[in-house]
Amino acid sequence: MSTPKNPRTLFKGGTVITMDAAVPNLATGDVLVDNDRIVSVSANIQADGAEIIDASASIVMPGLVDAHHHMWLGVMRRLMPDVDDLFAYIGVVAETLGAHYRPHDMSVSTSLTAAASLDAGITTIIDACHSSRSPEHTDAALDALKGSGIRALHMVGAAMDKKASAAHLAGDLERLARNWNSTGGLVQVGLFGQFNLDWWKAARDLDMRILTEFIGDLAKLPAEVTEKGLLGPHNIFNHCTRLPEDTWQRFADARVSVTVNPRSDALFGFDDESFAYQQAIDHGLAPALGIDLDTAFGSDLFGEMHALFGQQRSAMRYRRFRGETNVPAPISVEAVLQAATINGARVAGLEAAIGTLTPGKQADIIMVRTDGVAVFPVTNAIGTIVQAVERSDVDTVMVAGKIRKRAGRLVDIDLARLASEATASRDYLLETSGYRTSPFGAAAK
Repeated sequence: MSTPKNPRTLFKGGTVITMDAAVPNLATGDVLVDNDRIVSVSANIQADGAEIIDASASIVMPGLVDAHHHMWLGVMRRLMPDVDDLFAYIGVVAETLGAHYRPHDMSVSTSLTAAASLDAGITTIIDACHSSRSPEHTDAALDALKGSGIRALHMVGAAMDKKASAAHLAGDLERLARNWNSTGGLVQVGLFGQFNLDWWKAARDLDMRILTEFIGDLAKLPAEVTEKGLLGPHNIFNHCTRLPEDTWQRFADARVSVTVNPRSDALFGFDDESFAYQQAIDHGLAPALGIDLDTAFGSDLFGEMHALFGQQRSAMRYRRFRGETNVPAPISVEAVLQAATINGARVAGLEAAIGTLTPGKQADIIMVRTDGVAVFPVTNAIGTIVQAVERSDVDTVMVAGKIRKRAGRLVDIDLARLASEATASRDYLLETSGYRTSPFGAAAK
């Protein structure tokens, strides 16, 4: 008979960033986990019999939250790194390749994105799936999320290509809510509903969160959403670029959730010096960060933190140099880290469970090594996380008390098999669609 795993884990002797104003940060401290919960954060915890993780020369902190990611694009990594035309992007990933996705391709892409996210210290992800082609496709993605061990909110949504039908979607919500949202598991389901208000009503009846991608150049907020009381914190709006003031005021009044994607919003030219992140802050909202695309980037929230810091400062300085008065102050590294942790937890509806190292919360914890030549010596711990470290510095990742990465290596993931399956899936999609690529540039014509 195998010996049961020790239910208690003690992160010992690390620099602790709690992200909770009521739980002090510690220059040197400990975090004790019992089963799936944080039970203590203190300077010197005695926990006889606990499994000890040596956190010296490390920062212990909440897991990162990727608040917007199209996980189904995983096998299309860097397919279109230079794209700046949204409709050209849709033409390739949806109309050309996406139209040929099998449930198997959904599973492989989702598994790949989940593994890469865990490797980079992302413990929670909002999966914006605008490719829910059938219940079987949705089930494949959800099963992959469950198997990965990541915490996820999977947002089912209509596929973008013209060949797909969304007729099944509204009727499938009740089944999905019953199977996934009533279990208390790591994986939950919401609706990627755009502005389909009938779908919104169905989702609200099931207490689901609702995602809408919103670019001010392409859409307007319907008057009915305010008149009928449909807006609220359960609504997640992504991008939110170039929105008029009256829309921001309606968002503020309804306390909606906002996510931004610094690199993707710049890639497509969605944003300008009005800067959606800053607009949200100025209206009393707490925006979170998402990665958005594997077709140009990958599962690395550190890159989004770098981009947010630089873009906000650049946009605000431009406004000052242009002669504006009362321009917002430059962003701080702490505000950036809030966007990547507690703000993301709030957007997912999980702020009571994750996002901070608070006793009683779920043990979603990462430990980041600081003894690398690019990192030491650590003078400012939060600045180090936001500006210096990268995925290779993420030593340990814990989700709900279970280790998913340890000593720099993913646990219980067969990377060789995953690589083989991802390559085979990509090659199938390219062959079936007839789309041609070159390893050194644009797709061959």
